[in-house]
Amino acid sequence: MLLTLRVVLSPQNPGQFTGAGLLHGLKLVAVAIVAQAVWGMARTLCPDRTRASIAVTAALIVLFAISPLAQIAAIVLGGLAGLWLCRSVQTSDGEHITLPVSHRAGIVALALFLALLFGLPVLACHGAPEGVSLFDAFYRSGALVFGGGHVVLPLLHEAFVTSGWVSDDTFLAGYGAAQAVPGPLFTFAAYLGAVVGQSPHGVAGAAFGLFGIFLPGILVLIGALPFWDTFRSQRAVQATMRGVNAAVVAEISQKG
Repeated sequence: MLLTLRVVLSPQNPGQFTGAGLLHGLKLVAVAIVAQAVWGMARTLCPDRTRASIAVTAALIVLFAISPLAQIAAIVLGGLAGLWLCRSVQTSDGEHITLPVSHRAGIVALALFLALLFGLPVLACHGAPEGVSLFDAFYRSGALVFGGGHVVLPLLHEAFVTSGWVSDDTFLAGYGAAQAVPGPLFTFAAYLGAVVGQSPHGVAGAAFGLFGIFLPGILVLIGALPFWDTFRSQRAVQATMRGVNAAVVAEISQKG
């Protein structure tokens, strides 16, 4: 924090704070915050040599691959490696959990999740209003993220900066500001919805962005609840998730 104060002092007017300097200082402090988060996740999710090796391999894939699908590929390969190598890890069996969501409601939620994930890009490419393209960008970012909140940053950057909707400087300034306020990093979507050049924007765009980025997680949660008690008891599933979590740690370290 002392570094932040030193950065934001204006050399022309000592004792005066500048907005640009403040944002630059917040970005510097955010580096330490992300590093601490990655270190904590690594100690929890990569406690042994096997999972550490999976994480290093995933990091190399993300670092050297040029395809935008490299992030998904690294997670899939991490899951396969966990299925193969992490079956011997012992875990305690949790108690039975009864959840108030029917199987029918879960299936409907999962079907809606997939319909939006694959249907919105099709509509956006066939003359739908520009709001559909904007909602698709938020929804896709929320649907494809796996792990900590910082994993969503490369997805949002690809959707908004690469497409030209938001400048790189505006994106980084908003990220720095998001680190200075409490709450999940997903709320960064509200900032992007407010400043994006597409319609809607402003307050309506902020609400639009929050709804779009949180909706897929809500649908997946509702869809998974009826099957979770059985799902989590399978040793193969547990091993796969260990590998996936290790790969996610690596992706956060590369992209965060």
